[in-house]
Amino acid sequence: MSDEDRRRELGSNDGPVEEEIEESFDRIVAEGAQRLHRPWRSVLITGFFGGVEVGLGVMAYLAVEHSTGNKLLAGLAFGIGFIALLLAKSELFTEGFLVPIAAVAAREARLGQLGKLWVGTLVANLAGGWCFMWLVLRAFPEWAPTVIESARHFTEAPPNLQSFCLATLGGSTITLMTRMQHGTESVPAKIAAAVAGGFLLSGLPLFHSILDSLLIFGALHAGAPFGYGQWLGWFAYTVVFNVLGGLLLVTALRLLRSKELLSERRANSS
Repeated sequence: MSDEDRRRELGSNDGPVEEEIEESFDRIVAEGAQRLHRPWRSVLITGFFGGVEVGLGVMAYLAVEHSTGNKLLAGLAFGIGFIALLLAKSELFTEGFLVPIAAVAAREARLGQLGKLWVGTLVANLAGGWCFMWLVLRAFPEWAPTVIESARHFTEAPPNLQSFCLATLGGSTITLMTRMQHGTESVPAKIAAAVAGGFLLSGLPLFHSILDSLLIFGALHAGAPFGYGQWLGWFAYTVVFNVLGGLLLVTALRLLRSKELLSERRANSS
């Protein structure tokens, strides 16, 4: 008896992979297809709310860093933003790697729909975050020195190997967080993944095109000594390496692990 035959005999399903992976794959493809078949209006509204709700995490981060000066504690507080995204069913641009790409790979959606999701969510995230950070800095003007100092970590970073690696790790970390949340139906486990992801992204801190843009927007609202041009220069390479990290280090390997399930889906959709 081959190893594969023995695995099927020991498992509770007759599929080509373990039952847990098959169930998680089905959830990911189903959710990805639903996201990709939404109209522009839904994509933009959901993305705008995503920028606002992750801004709650940035607000919590600034409150803790302003009070304690400790970035690791502030990183734990930032998890509030990811919890809000999870429970409010909003969307962040870099969450759109594994889930919708799995749907496209399974032929449940088209590449054009993926492009619409990415572009719409990215623009709406930035718009929602910009507006929310204006409110935060008007409400808490005493945080101005803290947010400006935090933002300078990104705007003054040169486009070198270290910055590229920080952005790659940022993209892979949030994509893995999404995979962890889809790997379980337990809400407490999903929340734990959100807190862990927030700690790694903000506490270290890694480079994330959306989350850190909110810090930079807050600094600009507070009268930072740099402008939108410096933000755009940092954003341009960060978003590219976020995508590469999410796609190459997590999404591609997860799809390779589920290639038999993908083949079955494609055959059924033909």
